[in-house]
Amino acid sequence: MTTLLITHQACLGHDTALGHPERPARLQAVLTALSGPEFEALALREAPEATPAELARVHGAEYVAAVLAGMPTDGYVRFDDDTIASPGSRDAVVRAAGAVRAAVDAVMGGEATNAFCAVRPPGHHAEPNRAMGFCFFNNIAVGAFHALAVHGLDRVAVVDFDVHHGNGTQAAFENDARLFFGSTHQMPLYPGTGRAAERGVGNIFNAPLPPGAAGETFRLVFAERILPELEQFRPDLLMISAGFDAHAADPLAQLHLVADDFAWVTEKLVELASRHCAGRIVSTLEGGYDLESLAASAAAHVRVLMAA
Repeated sequence: MTTLLITHQACLGHDTALGHPERPARLQAVLTALSGPEFEALALREAPEATPAELARVHGAEYVAAVLAGMPTDGYVRFDDDTIASPGSRDAVVRAAGAVRAAVDAVMGGEATNAFCAVRPPGHHAEPNRAMGFCFFNNIAVGAFHALAVHGLDRVAVVDFDVHHGNGTQAAFENDARLFFGSTHQMPLYPGTGRAAERGVGNIFNAPLPPGAAGETFRLVFAERILPELEQFRPDLLMISAGFDAHAADPLAQLHLVADDFAWVTEKLVELASRHCAGRIVSTLEGGYDLESLAASAAAHVRVLMAA
């Protein structure tokens, strides 16, 4: 069995305007890092387009149609202050969600043990009826609902270690007990959600971290607050919102993780997946805005997936 790397050149064509932190160079840095000799065993696959029906499982047909119709043919369109679209964005947003859907199909079909989707724009801030925080469609939620609807799974878990809380994923999951959402994130910080008291129907597990927290605190909190709940949930498929902006070098937050911390958390999730779901993991890129630390952290993450 192998690890899939799913990506598409269209994701580099999503132009967010000069000076925006969610820029094409992010994805290029990740792809360059994963092109070295130690990653030759990765099975590369092009991301397909997610269909409107697949997107509508999370967002509803009216929202999906509005987003796609709102994409510009020239210049830029702001969906909110942070979420900017250009003529290349339409293809990018459907490929980013389609990558996660394709990864679910491949892993569930036994074509690979796990998969990493190197795509942009990210997705975990996109709520069912709202684009925000650089996100248009919630890529990982599209994959999770596809796993339930098409593969007949009973329990799908998403673990999110992006420094910003995945408010969109929580909003999509919070009323469905078949879905688990566990998140570590800095608080206070954008988008302001993610308090421990936010529990959904008993399927939401938030573990906020204070500004300045480093790897030791992150590992302790993850081991004590996320892993036990995930063990109890016993997922049929484990999905990861892999944001690397909790790194100490990242300019958008104040946590102090290093690449080894991302390797550690990936190891723990691989171990859990091996116990409960035959190792099946689908991971997708979320945040990370310092190019050097993003590349090193993504490489550390994928290195562990490949060793599974």
